[in-house]
Amino acid sequence: MTYEEALEYIHSVTWRGSRPGLLRITELCEMMGNPQDNLKFIHIAGTNGKGSVSRMISSILEKSGYKVGLFTSPYIERFNERIMLNGEDIPDRELASATEYVRRFADKMEDPPTEFELITAIALVYYSRVGCDYVVFECGLGGKLDSTNVVKTTVLSIITGIALDHTELLGDTTAKIAGEKAGIIKPGTPVIFGEVDRDAEAVIMECAKELGSEYIRTDFSKIEDVTSDLESTTFTFGGKRVKIHLHGLYQTRNAATVLTAVETLRKSGVNIPDSAVDAGLGNARWSARFEIISRDPLVIYDGAHNPQGISGAVENITHYLSPLTNDGKVAILMGVMADKDHLNMIKMLSAVADRVFTVTPPNARSLDSTGVEREFESFGVVATSFGKLEDGVRAGIDYAKESGRPMICLGSLYMYADVKSAAQKYLLSEEA
Repeated sequence: MTYEEALEYIHSVTWRGSRPGLLRITELCEMMGNPQDNLKFIHIAGTNGKGSVSRMISSILEKSGYKVGLFTSPYIERFNERIMLNGEDIPDRELASATEYVRRFADKMEDPPTEFELITAIALVYYSRVGCDYVVFECGLGGKLDSTNVVKTTVLSIITGIALDHTELLGDTTAKIAGEKAGIIKPGTPVIFGEVDRDAEAVIMECAKELGSEYIRTDFSKIEDVTSDLESTTFTFGGKRVKIHLHGLYQTRNAATVLTAVETLRKSGVNIPDSAVDAGLGNARWSARFEIISRDPLVIYDGAHNPQGISGAVENITHYLSPLTNDGKVAILMGVMADKDHLNMIKMLSAVADRVFTVTPPNARSLDSTGVEREFESFGVVATSFGKLEDGVRAGIDYAKESGRPMICLGSLYMYADVKSAAQKYLLSEEA
């Protein structure tokens, strides 16, 4: 099987959609001899922040001398990003080989696996083959019924935060969603909760108690002396001075959860030197998280795609970008999924929006750009919709140049690659 054939096979089952449940992935793994049982996992769930937390923890463990797998979703620019080893994407030949192996068993199943279940199985086969010391395993959706929850050899569970998202599948309250996320907690294994929602916390604490698992909540009150600009963020946490290059004030909270995880892992015998913590945090990068994709004009991409994420984006706009303008308002390029609470998201962004350029992300679930335009206009914000994403990007960049305002692009991770490519091509053509 070639790399191209592997991707074609993986994506050929997209039509099966998301079908929560562990029966298929459990059957598939059993047929393959349960490759996951040979590995140690740090299992991470959460509405927002789990990607950044996963990246920082894997970077720290790598700097500590371990062979570390990192499984995340969705990919940003290239499929291989989803399955990483020591900061490097899975090689094409390894992806093809693991996919070919998984297919031998998947094709024999009466109830075949979904796309995400296939990808999970491929990652487990690859990490087992290379002999990872630890695998940082990010949930796809929820927790209890997510295919990543097929793993049992977890050394630490982390729930980064709880917010209302995917309510049709996970529940319409933070307590119900917390019940789904808490499904990743394993008996006798510590769990960290990086949030302050009391209803969610009560559910997670009760689940931990029933399983005899230590419950630890990140103490955000220990975050002090924050200094942050568009280059780096420095702060003190529990007396330790920390410097990170992930942009956004919310990253201080993610980093605090990571530092809490480091202390928890150390207590269980994992050797993590202070120098590895510093190097790992300093080295961690994560695309589409308040990422600068142009400095002249200033264009930033942020993957915020639900109300909690947009709240964090507005916080960052106010801190980093508003001081660059006379009235505190910025240009916005936005595309969003129709199944999100987009009206609430748009309401929050309207407070900091001077002019909005709306586009339709390349996904079947997308809300048409004209719908986004109408919703912004209902809050008194001038908005213009574009049928082609590239046209919206060009118009936004032109306006940012003319007005001297920064532009932030957000609403969906699915359009990151297209927005970044369109922006870079247009800016290069302008320089020519």
